[in-house]
Amino acid sequence: MEVEFERNRSELVARERSGHSAVVEDHLLYVWGGYMSVAGEEVFLPNDEIWVYDLEQGSWEMFQMKGEVPPSMSGTCCCSLDGHIYIFGGCDDRSQSNQIYCANLTDGTYLWRRIVPGSGSAPSPRDKLSCWVYNGRIIYFGGYGYKELTDIDSRNRSFIVDEASWVTDVFWGWNNEVHIFDPQQGSWSEAQTRGRAPAPRAAHSSATLGCRGYVFGGRVMETRTNDIHCLDLETWTWSEITPVTTSPVGRSWHSLTAVLDDSLFLFGGLSMDCKPMSDGWLFNVETKTWREVKHPYGNKPRLWHTACPGKDSDVIVFGGSCDYILLTDKGHCNDALVFQMQPYPLFRICEDFIAKNVETCELLRTQLPHLPSKLLKSLLKRVSFYRPFKKQGV
Repeated sequence: MEVEFERNRSELVARERSGHSAVVEDHLLYVWGGYMSVAGEEVFLPNDEIWVYDLEQGSWEMFQMKGEVPPSMSGTCCCSLDGHIYIFGGCDDRSQSNQIYCANLTDGTYLWRRIVPGSGSAPSPRDKLSCWVYNGRIIYFGGYGYKELTDIDSRNRSFIVDEASWVTDVFWGWNNEVHIFDPQQGSWSEAQTRGRAPAPRAAHSSATLGCRGYVFGGRVMETRTNDIHCLDLETWTWSEITPVTTSPVGRSWHSLTAVLDDSLFLFGGLSMDCKPMSDGWLFNVETKTWREVKHPYGNKPRLWHTACPGKDSDVIVFGGSCDYILLTDKGHCNDALVFQMQPYPLFRICEDFIAKNVETCELLRTQLPHLPSKLLKSLLKRVSFYRPFKKQGV
């Protein structure tokens, strides 16, 4: 018995985009929405498509989505929970949204459903917010959006008005509100937090470790910050963390991803002097120390990308821009960057070694047919990952 190898493969590749949504389920990266630039104009990506990247095989597929399809948007807040993708907020070609949609990623139907709250009121429309998933609920923080004058409480500092953007009795601005959505009940509530909350902000990043939600950086008015805060998701108590080492520079449109049991990985963003960043940092929440991480993507700055946790504590970064998008909006990307955060298990090292060398090593080729069928199938997917292919842009 011999195993046949295709000499090259041709595949579809997802379009370049920024401000999109992405989640990882099992070994699949799901990408929806966002925008790109065409002839100097912002163009939203189709809202009835979801792109699926097989992280083991290295191939893309596109599936049509049906049902109550959201409008084409960027800046939505996205997460996965119990095999479903949830998107909330975002900005379309008219204004911000406060609708929430979900779709099952595991049944093959890719059917969107707009969730009508059973109780409580949805937050005001906003985009560029973040969320944590904890105890079966989704907790949203911050963002940029609008409120009517009657909804602004001047007695607290939960909403900072953007003086450059207001129309009659409608004001745009940044907030630091914490809202809870319970998918089982279909209900909204606003958390009554204690402690000193972070300043209102948008285009920040957040991550969950255990029962704590972390927030780093973001923009309010003309400031891009480098502060880090923690919200206890059991007691709803805020605390600001003071690092004992040098911190990364302030930034917005970056990503923060939980890795290992005690660390957060920060990547990219737009610095205070409007420079697209490619630096990576690890923050240990126990020792309160930042450490800059060397990685192979120093020549690939990214902002308004997505970052998802993968297998073996990998971080999967997809898309984003390598330009200062408020000035030169041409550098949108469609590559997936895989950041290795820890040594790989021996099985993965062996599997990748075989996949990289099997086509040039006769000994490996003759031994493959003797593998159990399940292991052989897994290995052939990795062989496909390392095989050259011809891209077909879509």
